[in-house]
Amino acid sequence: MRDETGTEQPARVRLATTPLGVFGSLTAARRNVLELIPEIATHAPILSGRTGKRWHMVMEPGALRQILRDKVVDYPKSVTTKLILAPAIGDSLFVAEGEQWLWQRRAVAPVFTHRHVAALAPVMSHAAERSAERISQAVGRGADMFAEMVTATFEVISDVTFSGDGSGAFDRDAVHRAIEVYIGQTAKVSLLDILGAPAWVPRPNRLFSAGGMRDMKAMADAAIERRRADGAQPVPDLLDLLLAAEDPASGRQMTTAELRDNLLTFIVAGHETTALTLAWALYLCAFDQDVQDAARAEAQAVLGDRAAGVADLPALPLVRRIVDEALRMYPPAAFLSRTAQVADTLCGREVLPGDTVILPIYALHRHHALWDQPDRFDPARFADPKAIDRFAYLPFGDGPRICIGASFALQEAVIILATLLARFRFSRIAGVEPKPVMILTLRPEGGVWLQVERAT
Repeated sequence: MRDETGTEQPARVRLATTPLGVFGSLTAARRNVLELIPEIATHAPILSGRTGKRWHMVMEPGALRQILRDKVVDYPKSVTTKLILAPAIGDSLFVAEGEQWLWQRRAVAPVFTHRHVAALAPVMSHAAERSAERISQAVGRGADMFAEMVTATFEVISDVTFSGDGSGAFDRDAVHRAIEVYIGQTAKVSLLDILGAPAWVPRPNRLFSAGGMRDMKAMADAAIERRRADGAQPVPDLLDLLLAAEDPASGRQMTTAELRDNLLTFIVAGHETTALTLAWALYLCAFDQDVQDAARAEAQAVLGDRAAGVADLPALPLVRRIVDEALRMYPPAAFLSRTAQVADTLCGREVLPGDTVILPIYALHRHHALWDQPDRFDPARFADPKAIDRFAYLPFGDGPRICIGASFALQEAVIILATLLARFRFSRIAGVEPKPVMILTLRPEGGVWLQVERAT
């Protein structure tokens, strides 16, 4: 894609330039949720309309601060979001509200302290090494880096979640397949969602993956009960930490069902979003060979011929900036929605109870009032993170409900990306470009096919 000056830019979503209406919105949402966003959203602070229900699309950092932090209780996750996610992750930390969310957050927060996340780094380094071994088999030809990054990050999340399950009862391949079906079918927006039909009205597309979800939950339940009986591993993994977790205010601990829903949340979100970030980062490095060369020199100087580890992260600032820029250009959670509970005002616009409030993170991250040449790949814009408005850059959300696994994801992404850039050169394949398409997350339709050569 080229900008107005004719300069080629990385792949971009074609946003809406004409009103869509109810059925146009349904068609666009099932094809690519981001096509619901009007192009003008990359210039305006707020847009409002009605498509079955009243909606407001908010791109102004001050109003986003109001929604996500200052009045977070007044803007819970939308009914549509809960309908889409509940089949897989129940009433877990990601979708729970009120007291149910609060006690879980208090219990889980210590699990994701810097100390615990850093202790999981060897698993990430090992996965990076394994990924490099697989990629070495593709030297001299093209390979789908999205598929490879999904493999690598699923290896990480399954190892840090069920490291001690050697019984074979937790079938990782079956879990992976169930997640893929869930994202591909269950997560698609229904016409009933757009029209605002109540939650008890069945959505046919959410029935197709029910069997896979039941099997996945049964496997997770069995693994949890087995760990309860066997006790913690010598080096505690995520399951051990969650089994021991308790709310400091009430002393409450998670039941097996609560543990399972939260573990599946971390499995679904923890590997998918990091895999996407890495795949898009590799695509962007292939798009700009100068940036890739500089990042490779940085990684090689630090790592030599070994995989990156947690101690290397401070010495890899450019690799980290590439990750940050990939998250800006292709945020995995690129389209969020909330339901207003009380009357409010956002950017001078009246918001009524029941209105849908949309947070189009994709448009926010490409907003012309907030970013210089927003469609251009430029990791240098993150050289001074303090210069960026906190609510202009929201790859992990913000406020009390900021993604609890953000530090885990960033650590994993930098470890894997640095390891791969130190060993390989990635370049684009003529005529084969990824297409950014969002269903549940912002995926590269068709994969990220890149030519692989050994680095020199």
